[in-house]
Amino acid sequence: MSQQAATLLDRFGEWTAGWLEQESSGYEPYTPSDPDTLRRVLEPGDILLVEGNQRISAAIKYLTQSTWSHAALYVGDALPAPADGSERARLVEVNLGDGCIAVPLSKYRTYNTRICRARGLTPEDRDTVVAFMTARLGTRYDLKNIIDMARYFLPTPPVPVRWRRRMIAFGSGDPTRAICSTMIAEAYGLIRYPILPEVTRAPGRASAQSTYSRQEILHIRHHSLYTPRDFDLSPYFEIVKPTLEYGFDYKGVTWGDQVAADGAPGSGRA
Repeated sequence: MSQQAATLLDRFGEWTAGWLEQESSGYEPYTPSDPDTLRRVLEPGDILLVEGNQRISAAIKYLTQSTWSHAALYVGDALPAPADGSERARLVEVNLGDGCIAVPLSKYRTYNTRICRARGLTPEDRDTVVAFMTARLGTRYDLKNIIDMARYFLPTPPVPVRWRRRMIAFGSGDPTRAICSTMIAEAYGLIRYPILPEVTRAPGRASAQSTYSRQEILHIRHHSLYTPRDFDLSPYFEIVKPTLEYGFDYKGVTWGDQVAADGAPGSGRA
């Protein structure tokens, strides 16, 4: 591709990115994320899944049949605190307009989120994952991905479920460009930590307990095939819920009908 054509593609991609980043109206989170609570619970290497409300979020949710449209990696205090005393950036993510950036936890104060934690990471592997992500700050977003995403807002026939995973693997192969979940998957691939590996079952020798014993062989998928929901579905990532981490007691919940019974206005819900 000529330099002029590449420049035109970038400009078109930037315009498309601005359109896809526009927020949808009427979004209302069920469980907004309190940044202070998240900070107490999150550990470096944790993945924060986000239910976005942008136009591109709708495309990702459709293609992946999932609530989660975005993923960010928590890096703790790996990045320096701002000189002006503002909130420290503790998440590394890839966004349409900005590429790979670091953002504070408060960015997702008004969104539904979910914490996914890799089980049993060694300190060395945890540091490797965090270092991989922080070293890629400034990486550009894959503009081919942006243009492909835009296609799903055109009047086209529904996409069969069996094709959607392949269609989400938009990566152009340019190592200077990335999308949110694929970069995190690449970081975990570096330490050979499984997310949703392909499993083939090979017949083995017959045994007394079964006609055939079977051996599971794990194959690492290419990182471009991973989507935000895969960290949620993975049997190797634990779902961490902040409300349950500090001794939640259901007997201590105040319900709306109880408040109303005491003479105060009740909403009918907790």
